[in-house]
Amino acid sequence: MSQDKVEAEIERALSRRKLDFYAPYPKQKLFHKLGGVPGISDRLLIAGNQLGKTFSAGAETAMHLTGEYPSWWEGHRFSTAVDFWASCTTSQSTRDAPQRILLGKSDEWGTGAIPGRHIINIKKAVHGVSEAVETVLVKHVPTGKTSRLVFKTYDQGRERWQGETLDGIWFDEEPPADIFSEG
Repeated sequence: MSQDKVEAEIERALSRRKLDFYAPYPKQKLFHKLGGVPGISDRLLIAGNQLGKTFSAGAETAMHLTGEYPSWWEGHRFSTAVDFWASCTTSQSTRDAPQRILLGKSDEWGTGAIPGRHIINIKKAVHGVSEAVETVLVKHVPTGKTSRLVFKTYDQGRERWQGETLDGIWFDEEPPADIFSEG
C-alpha cells in the first residue's frame, strides 16, 4: 500500500473518532461540569464565533447517547440509554449545525461526534429538506440498549414540542420562549 493510501486510511479512521479525541478548553469543561451540579437544569455556553460552542454541546450529547464518558468528565452521567432531542431554528439550520456535528456530513455519516461504530440506524426526514435526518438510534455501550435522538426545529411550533418525556434537549440557538418552556 502506498504512503498516500496509508495516510488516507489513517485520516479516515481518525475522522470516525472525534469524540475520543475531544479535549475541551476550560470554559467548555466548566459548561460540562455544571451539568452534574444538583439544581442546575439549564446551561448556556456563550463565546465568540467558531470557538467550539456547538461541538462541545454535540460532544456532550454524544456522550450521553453512547454512555461513554472520558476520564476527565465531571458532568452528569446517565447510567442507561437516553432519549434526546437536538434542535435549531429551521430544518436547514438543524441539518447544518446539530445534525452535522453529531453525524458528520450526509455522505460521511459516522464522522461526527457520535462515533460511527455506535450508530444503529438513521431515519431520514420526510419533510422535503434534502439530507435532513429525523431520528438516530445509537448503541448505549454500557447497557447494550438503544438511545434515541430526534432532530426538532423551532419553526415546527410549540404544539410539536408538547408531551414527550426526555432525558435532555440541546437547543443550538436560542429558542422562542414558548418552545423553551415546553422543553
